Amino acid sequence: MGGSAASTSGAPAAAVVEQGSVTLAVRVTPKSSKTALAGIMSMPDGRNVLSVRVAAPPVDGAANAALIAFFSKSLGVRKSDVTIASGEGSRLKILRISGDGQQIAERIRAMVGET
Repeated sequence: MGGSAASTSGAPAAAVVEQGSVTLAVRVTPKSSKTALAGIMSMPDGRNVLSVRVAAPPVDGAANAALIAFFSKSLGVRKSDVTIASGEGSRLKILRISGDGQQIAERIRAMVGET
């Protein structure tokens, strides 16, 4: 297995495992009572995304920072390993999580209760 080809086989819902990272589709709901994973949701176009609620408001990047902190802590990676690849000003975001793609995918599966 070589190259940088993306793979969804064995990947949790809403994630694409790549060499050295995982790309994850997330829908964020700011100003919630607490920061937590809300589950997997189906978008109107048929894509699955992780739904995450964050307590922070969508002001001055606070919700984005809370989202990055949540995934950093939940997946056991540094905050600098979690970046918003697209959707910084949107509720729908694409996160890129750097590190061992297979290991990160396993942790995401455990978060969402997939086996």
